[in-house]
Amino acid sequence: MGTQRNGFIKRERYILSVDVGTTSIRCHVYDKNATVRGSCSAKVSLLYPEPGWVEMDPEDLWRSFVTVVKGAVHDSGLQMCQMEALGISTQRATFTTWDRSTGKTFHNFIGWQDLRAAEMVRSWNNSCTMKTIHGVMRVLHFLTRQKRFLAASLVVFTTQHVSLRLAWALHNIPQIKQAVNEGTCCFGTIDTWLLYKLTKGLLHATDYSNASSTAIFDSYQMCWSGFVCSLLSLPLSILPRVHDTRYIVSIIYLFYIITSMFGECCFDTGDVKITMGTGTFMDINTGNKPHTSVAGLYPLVGWKIGPEVVYLAEGNAASTGTAIKWAQGIELFADVEETAAMAASVEDSDGVCFVPSFSGLQAPVNDPRACAAFMGLKPSTNKCHLVRAILESVAFRNKQLFDVMLREMRIPITKIRADGGVCTNDFIMQLTSDLLEHKISRPSHFDMSCLGVAFVAGLGIGYWKSKEELKKLHTTDRIFLPQCSRGDAYKDSTSNHILQSWEQALQRSMHWYSQP
Repeated sequence: MGTQRNGFIKRERYILSVDVGTTSIRCHVYDKNATVRGSCSAKVSLLYPEPGWVEMDPEDLWRSFVTVVKGAVHDSGLQMCQMEALGISTQRATFTTWDRSTGKTFHNFIGWQDLRAAEMVRSWNNSCTMKTIHGVMRVLHFLTRQKRFLAASLVVFTTQHVSLRLAWALHNIPQIKQAVNEGTCCFGTIDTWLLYKLTKGLLHATDYSNASSTAIFDSYQMCWSGFVCSLLSLPLSILPRVHDTRYIVSIIYLFYIITSMFGECCFDTGDVKITMGTGTFMDINTGNKPHTSVAGLYPLVGWKIGPEVVYLAEGNAASTGTAIKWAQGIELFADVEETAAMAASVEDSDGVCFVPSFSGLQAPVNDPRACAAFMGLKPSTNKCHLVRAILESVAFRNKQLFDVMLREMRIPITKIRADGGVCTNDFIMQLTSDLLEHKISRPSHFDMSCLGVAFVAGLGIGYWKSKEELKKLHTTDRIFLPQCSRGDAYKDSTSNHILQSWEQALQRSMHWYSQP
């Protein structure tokens, strides 16, 4: 509990870390060895008021946040005064708006999976304005040969970005319009809302990492995009102030928003992290320059700590854990832990392909109208074949994203690390390693978002002294090495052309819905 010094007991200090995910809120207490001393979790209650709408109650989320923080400290047997700092990691692109003076929200959190702005997305992407912007950008690229303009000539809006969902809210919720006119409206993603509540309304802020994921932020100029705000009629006055990832709010507490890249110690250019949870997020460290993608990868600020700015390029697949949870819901299996054994119990998927597209297909396909589907069903198909097809689809999407990164980045891959609940599935991990032809490390700590913000918080207050010290704290559960013969079986059209068949199934699932 403490050490005796000069007649006084010096209490040991610890780091608190909270991750607000799509399905749960988790809090851990970490010690100097990055060992978890206490934990608490709570489920996130998702609301579905209309088909395609995904919401969360802000006050319910706040109560759950307070509950897990207190619960983790209680579970550790320690006292709150021993907590040196608090780190916060949140799901990105989920937002709400509220009154600056009263703190009352105008609506529930609108989730990152929400599709209410789908018609607006379709309208904007097909508009003369977008066609004009694309044309101007192509001309600028021709004149300057700057790849940034080429990427801008291909960019389209998606429902996953905050931008058009916020535009929808401003257009459809009268209270927001009134508050904007009165200058009392605040916009914020989950991190901003929690900071506002924790500081009793004194702070309306976010960090560069979270801001860069909204599609309202200019990662090149490191500020809110006046052009996007003007284009979509989003008032700059409602946006939070952007701070460094390591931002000191008071003497005791620090608050951060950051990806699990930091927890995986992916500090070097070429480091790759694959988080497989509700969705898959594959990120590559691109160093001190943002990557300009023409295939749909998104340039993000990984973290900004003082003068150091580290950029990431990110690709995502929205329905990874969602597909597995759906399969459990229709009773293809009773326990998720059974799936790896079920998939391995059959030689192949019996020609069955699964397209994991419950929320459209992201990069490099970029089709919000694609549908989820099983293709190639036969009378001989059984549950194990279906489960194998689902797990294979996760690895196939990983390969798609990785191939785009290799093609666009031309950065040597230094290491690949995976985390998230789905990475506990050995079948998916091994197949991903086979297809990527790289070894992949799975950490002993599976809650990388929590560990990541704990690391940043600890560095901020000197709890840990350097990144090199953090690297020594990183532990590996298992390393998956590529089995070339097995990977080739999925890629060689003369033997087992499952991967090619899956790519064909992907194409046939596209443009299924008349509207995105």
